[in-house]
Formats: sequence, C-alpha cells, structure tokens
Amino acid sequence: MSGNEQVATEPPGALAPPERHVEELERVVIRFVGDSGDGMQLTGSEFSRVIARAGNAFATHPDYPSEIRAPTGTLFGVSGFQIQFAANRVFTSGDAPDVLVAMNPAALKTNLGELARGSVLLVNSGAFTAANLARAGYASNPLEDGSLDSYRLIAVDISLLTARALAGSGLSKKEADRCKNYFALGLMLCLFGRPIEGEIADVAERFAHIPRFAEANVTALRAGYGFAEASELFASTFEVRAAPPQPGTYRSITGNQATALGFVAASELSATPLFLGSYPITPATDILHELTTLRNFNITTFQAEDEIAGICSAIGAAWGGHLALTTTSGPGMALKTEALGLVTMLELPLVIVNVQRAGPSTGLPTKTEQADLLQALYGRHGECPIPVIAARSPADCFDAALEACRIAVKYMTPVILLTDGGIANAAEPWRVPDVASLPRIEVKYRTEADGFAPYARDEFLARPWVTPGTPGMEHRIGGLEKDFLSGNLSHDAQNHQRMVEVRAAKVAGIAAELPPLVVDGPDAGELLVVGWGSTWGAIAEARRQAEAAGIAVAHLHLRHLNPLPADLDEILARYRTILVPELNLGQLSRLLRERCLREVQTLHKVQGRPFRVSEILARIKAISAGAEHE
Repeated sequence: MSGNEQVATEPPGALAPPERHVEELERVVIRFVGDSGDGMQLTGSEFSRVIARAGNAFATHPDYPSEIRAPTGTLFGVSGFQIQFAANRVFTSGDAPDVLVAMNPAALKTNLGELARGSVLLVNSGAFTAANLARAGYASNPLEDGSLDSYRLIAVDISLLTARALAGSGLSKKEADRCKNYFALGLMLCLFGRPIEGEIADVAERFAHIPRFAEANVTALRAGYGFAEASELFASTFEVRAAPPQPGTYRSITGNQATALGFVAASELSATPLFLGSYPITPATDILHELTTLRNFNITTFQAEDEIAGICSAIGAAWGGHLALTTTSGPGMALKTEALGLVTMLELPLVIVNVQRAGPSTGLPTKTEQADLLQALYGRHGECPIPVIAARSPADCFDAALEACRIAVKYMTPVILLTDGGIANAAEPWRVPDVASLPRIEVKYRTEADGFAPYARDEFLARPWVTPGTPGMEHRIGGLEKDFLSGNLSHDAQNHQRMVEVRAAKVAGIAAELPPLVVDGPDAGELLVVGWGSTWGAIAEARRQAEAAGIAVAHLHLRHLNPLPADLDEILARYRTILVPELNLGQLSRLLRERCLREVQTLHKVQGRPFRVSEILARIKAISAGAEHE
C-alpha cells in the first residue's frame, strides 16, 4: 500500500484472493472512530477478541462521548476505541494511531491531528455528504481537496456496500445501516490477515436472541472481508506475530470485570457471603452489572434508589456479617461522605470502590481522571482515617479488590479502592490465577461471650466482629461516640480523644505489614518517577524507552496511598530528583511533600485523557539533559 489511494465501491469480478505483500510489524495502534450510534465500541471490542484469540499482547482504551446521544454527525458525538497489540509486552493502548478508521467527517476531523503522516487512513466515503461535512465544519470535502495526500488514504463507501450486501435481508434501511461496523471490521481483519471464522461464531452467539440481526451482521462481516480481498483493496497486509505467553489460561478482561471477579474471589476465599449495595453511576455501573450475573455464587446485589441508600445498605450488610461493598464515582463519593464517617465510627469492614472520572460536578463523566485522591484521604468531617489503595491496570483490579477486602476484615475498617474510567472500561489479557494459589482471607466472628467487650481490640487494634443475635454479645451501635471498651455512649472528653487516636493508629499500623516496595530500574541515582493508579502503563513504557536510549531512570508505583509504605522515605532519599506524573493538578505530589518532607516535580494532565508515553518520556529526557549540563 503506497501513496494516496481512492477505492471504488464495486469489486472486480475475480473472486480468488490475490497475491500481496505481507509486512511484519512488532506492534500496531488502531483507532476506530465514528458516531456514537456507529458501533465503534463493539467493533473495537470484537477486534480485540480476535487479537486475543491469536495470542497477541494488547491493551485497549474506549473513548465515549459524555452526551447520551449527541446529534448525528457532530464533533461532540464522536465515539472511539483504540487498541495497541504487539508481539511483545504491551503497557498502554498506544499514543498516536498507525491506522485510523473514520466512519464520518466528524470522526476524521476530531482525530486526524493525532495521525502521523504516512499512516493508514480508512474512511467511509459514503458518509462524506454535504450535510455531514457542514456539521463537521468542513468547507470542502477532504477526500477530494488534496488535504489528505500525505496519508495512505483508503476511501470505501462502506454505507453503500453494506446496504447492497444486505439487500433482500428484510431489514429496513436504518437497520441495515447499523451493520456497517461489521463491514468495517471485515476490512480490518483482512488488512491484518486474521481469519474470520471465529468472529463469525462470536457474532452468531452474541445476536442469537435476534437471529435476523445475527445473520445480517455475519453477512456484513463476510462482505467486508470479501470485498477487501476481491478488490485487492490493500496492496500490503500486515502481520503481528503472537506474543510468547507465560503458560496458563488467559482471557480478555476489563477493569470493572476484574474488580467484580476479585470481590467474588474474596467472598469464596473468606467463606463469607458478599453483598453489594450500589446506585448506578458512570463509569462504575458495570461492576454492579457483572456481579448481578454471578448470582450462582453467594452474592446479593441491591440496586439502591440513591447513593446514600447504597452505602447504608452495605453498612447494614457488614453489621450482619457479610463481606460488604458499594461502588460509585466522584459525585457519589461526595454523597456517601456522612455514611463513611458512620462506618468508620462503627469499625465495620466495608469496601468502597471509586471509579474516578473527570470532574468536578458532572464534569466529563465518560472521561478519565485521578482527581479524587485527596477526596479519598480527607473528604470527610472530623478525624476519619480510612485506608486507601489503588489499582494500576485492568487486570490488576482483581488483586486490588482482594487486597481491599483483606485489609477491611483484618482491621475492621472501611477501605477505599480507587480505579478510574481509563482502566475500568479498558481491556487487556489476564492470566487466570490458580485458585489454590490465592491466599485465604481469614474472617473471625466472635462467638464466645466470656469477657466480651464490643470494642476490646486485638494486636491489630481491630474490634471483634459479632453477628447480630449472638447470645450474650448484644451491644449498641450508632454514630455517637462510644466508650473505649463497652461501646456505650460516651461524651467524656478524654475517651473521645482516646478513641480518635486509636482509630488513627489502627489505620497507620497497616504500614507495618505492607510488603517492601519494588523499584524498577537503578536502586539509586538521578531520577525516580513515582506514580499511582492507571499511570502505571505509560510510566513503565516511558522508563523502558528511556533505558533503551541510555537514560538511567527508576520507576516506583504505589498501591497503598493511606497509609504510605514504611520504606517510602528511605527510597525517595536515594534519588536526586522525584518526578510524579498524575492525571490531576498534583495531588500525590502534595501528599509526598506533606508526609515525606521531600520536594518533587509534578507532571500533571487534566484533559480527560490518559498520559501518552511520549509526554512522560519528554519530561524524563528534559530532566536528564538538565542534570548533564549542571
């Protein structure tokens, strides 16, 4: 494939696949973009399934518009899905796409600026009508005015070809047009030399409840693949060999799916029934959906009428002896604030999942951000310490959920688990763990009444967990301050100070059992990049590229954010410069300055988008160059 190519809408008569050049690549970034009704998320997800089946390493990033259904053809209604897949390890969904599939002018206009010159640009020419061009703000048709000459342009009237393929199917024009995403998928499978048999079976299964749509989508998929072959659409096809895997069973998993499965595993490993009380909110709702489908386990899901009811029902379940959790995003965390104080006062185990999104207020609800760290640490009235941990990738959400539950029941405390929209909706391969290798989560209910005091504490400062109705251990709970041992109401000044201090000491004591921090890169030197949450992939890849360029840089990623690990101060002291990339205005930077008394450099981004590897790499190079000139 070379130069600017305009492709006709009719294939030639020959049906035999032509001989063509196959170009082998180490990695590829593809972005599918179109109207929110064009099925780009489905197309990207299905392409990811094919990639996963082939054994490639991959990472994805869905990008939804914030409007439920923006006007067709408008710039703010564009929906996208990006995937990077490779023959070796993949840390992110990629920076700039190598292949851009644009289904209409608005999709082209909003994404072309990120496409490198010479990259493949596949467009649905049938959508480039005068009306759509005007909606996107084009004065002339870019497919005809020469403005795309520096790209490897392939223009195909996907709309028309899909309609022709489905003529006689009995579908309406509107229904047939909704199948064009599968035609585009067929084109892409051909471009990357992927077989379509497995995808055909997946489509038939996905739409089995509506057989006529299953048949239509399969027909469109075949038509796209067949058109690409018969018309010699691609002078070259691309091949990305499979990544050498660690032995095991793998599946594609999103962050929300992994979070849900982590809680199911925690329930099984602790032999404790699981309860989720939640109110639907983007982008956390899929955890509720996922757990609802897993009711064959000992799980109860409750969709509450509001955020406050969601967490309060979960507190009641924890009081009743369940492994309890609630899920939300930033606005919901604000509404749950008073109840967070209540469960801290009660000293009951509860996990609160905050799938962060761009704010404040409604903000950009489908975009990603890391701006709720300080809210998680301090967003409550009174002295109200709560452990905070963060997941770093979609697959890591499973382990983070297990860790949150372990801390909650061991220390009888609420725990906040931070993920974000960037990893909640993204997908990557996950090696399914051997169940026998997962550590048990020990749950001890107090059953002996002799010497019982509701707030007597063990060596971890955790009070006993007593299920209601246990003979001889009836006691009162509530939001009022309690006596240090009996749990009876107390307004004594010294008792209140003692209770506040012991609750703080309990959370601070968690640091003593945290495993030693692991630094990737040199153990000491000029530069340490410190991150948390979903910045892990971009930082890890930037460090790898910097190392390949001869720059010595280390990377430390924090899972536990409250309390901070005990060895953090000593590690920070070994490096001259500390760089902290965050999708906020520097919240972890502030925390490190406050608690570690160490000045740090902040690299912040608040655009509703994850970091590009190039952005972090550029700062690393700038710091390195500055150090060399001193």
